Order: sequence, then structure tokens, then C-alpha cells
Amino acid sequence: MKIEPIDVGLEGVVAAETVLSQVDGERGELLLRGHPLDHIAGHWTFEEVIGLFLSGERPTAPERRALERRLGALRITAYERIDTLGAALDAANAMDALRGAVAQRDVADEDPLTTALELTASVAVYAAAWGARQKGEPLRRPDPDASHAADLLSMYLGHPCDPTNGRALDTYLATVVDHGMNASTFAARVVASTESDATSCVVAAIGALKGRLHGGAPGPVLDMLDAIGRPDHAEAWLTEALAEKRRIMGMGHRVYRVRDPRAAVLEAAVHTLRGGERLALAKATEETAARLLAERYPDRSLRANVEFYTAVLLEALEIPRALFTPTFAAGRVVGWMAHVFEQRAVGRLIRPKSRYVGPRAT
Repeated sequence: MKIEPIDVGLEGVVAAETVLSQVDGERGELLLRGHPLDHIAGHWTFEEVIGLFLSGERPTAPERRALERRLGALRITAYERIDTLGAALDAANAMDALRGAVAQRDVADEDPLTTALELTASVAVYAAAWGARQKGEPLRRPDPDASHAADLLSMYLGHPCDPTNGRALDTYLATVVDHGMNASTFAARVVASTESDATSCVVAAIGALKGRLHGGAPGPVLDMLDAIGRPDHAEAWLTEALAEKRRIMGMGHRVYRVRDPRAAVLEAAVHTLRGGERLALAKATEETAARLLAERYPDRSLRANVEFYTAVLLEALEIPRALFTPTFAAGRVVGWMAHVFEQRAVGRLIRPKSRYVGPRAT
């Protein structure tokens, strides 16, 4: 019996009340703990964003430094446990490796801040460890005195990163820390609602983020830019792609009816780096794609989303494409943990209703 898909009427239903982020798709606004994104990303450190999400307040300078030291020490702890992970980091797919490695972190899960920092450190170190193993190189030992973003990038590269590049990755991690009730965040909250442990919540979120429709598009954006090659080729390439009904990567979003505010923040971060030719190609492609899509689909708003300039930024930082989604997880894990603690405070099982559309025996 063939069952046709049906609209179950869930669009717009409130899944949870939250103080963590608000996404206004009509106005193109993202609030993080009440602060507009462009007031935070590029201005606050990722450690300050961590403090904001886990305590509700921007940490003072001494508090930020203490947070940096705690997180740095926990990166060392995660590094020293790599040999206990078995074959997890041998997985061919980075997200499979990350899921398997994080699943083995037996955190105490008693103090919320320590729990969140342990898992944040683990995601970063194990993503970098997989990358090093793919290159056949040992992982660079974490530097507990470095910022989280700078140390993550240094572990990726195998040598100390340029300070400007470290700040650019810091901006990226802050930009993607949270974004409403997305698929991975909802997965984490569902698991938290069962009174399961924090590690299980993060593993569930990683599984959701692995999916092509959630965390997998930045790499294909670069494939598209590679194929276009030069700014003056964008019109012809995109026109042909649309005629063949191929998807234009990095354009359009389920929520935003205007340009994704995260795209603007990340584009600005790219401007601080070397890579003018690639940025010029990206800008030409974005502008041409927006115009052609508006002509073809006048009733839809298909503008650049976060993945478009994520791709350009992470490439400029020399991060391998296979590590783009794990790098997203390195920032989003803080948001996942904040949602886990928020859901635990609610103390109620999330149990969505379903509608049966199958046959009934007579």
C-alpha cells in the first residue's frame, strides 16, 4: 500500500520556551541570550559566549580568563584519553568518528558548567584528532593557555595559528553557537527530557547534525565555487544549473525570508583574512544567484545562508572540507548543552503526537 506524505500541521508549533536564542525570519534577526548576533560575533570571545549561554551573563575579564584556563585544562584531559577510544577515530567519516569518540566520554554530569566544558573540549579535540589521523600525523598537544578557537585551529594545522586566523575562527564558533529549535538541538532536548545523561544528549545531537539536510552543505558550496572558477563565469554556470533544476548551494533557508544574518557576520570575518580572489568569486556568485533565483522564483526568498560564507571562511583558514561539520559541532555543542540544562529545569518528557495514516484491518 502506498502512503502519500501528508502535512501534519506542525509548522509553527512551539516546541519549548527558551531564553537562549530567537530567530526572526522576516526581519533577518538572530538574538543570542537577548543580544543581537552582530553585537556579539567578532566582538566577544567564544569563552565569553560560553559564559553568557551557561550563566546568563557576559563574564568579567577575570571570569573569562578563568573559563579559558578551565577549558584549556579539559582539552588536555580529552587529549590524554585519546588512547582509550579504541577504533572510534579510525572511522572514514569525521562525524562517525566524533560520535563514537564523544560517546565514550563518561562525564560526571553533576556541575553544569564543568559538564558543558568537558564536552566542549572533547568535541574540539576529537575532531582535530580525526583530522590528524587522516593525514597520518600525530595530534598536536593542546595548549591550555590558548583560546579555545586558536587552539582548535592550531590542532587542525599542526602548528600555532596566526592570531588573526584564530580570531576569525573565534567569530565563527560564536556565530553558530545556537539557532533556535533546529534539528540537532531538538534531538538533544528530547534526550534530555528523558532524564538521560549529558553525553547521550550530545551524541544524539551529533547524529542529527551529520545529516545532509542539517550540517552538510558548506563543502558543496566550495564544489560549486570550484566549478564556476571565475566571477565572470557565474552567470552562465548558474543559469545552466537552474535550467537543469540543480540546487544552488548555500542559498535559501527554511526560516529566513531575507539574507541570513550569520552570512553577513562571516563575510566580514573573511575580509580580515587573506583570500581576496576567493571572496570576490563568492560575492559575484551570491549576487548573481540571488538575482537569478528571484527572477525564476519571485514568490520565494532565496538569499545566502550561513553555509555560504562558512565555506569561504573555513577554507581560508585551511581547514579540510571533511572537518567543516565537526567544526560546526565545536561551536554548537555549547548551545546544545545550554538547551539540555534548560530542558532539565522544565522536567517534562517531550512526547510529540503522531497521526496514523496506515490501513485498519477489518
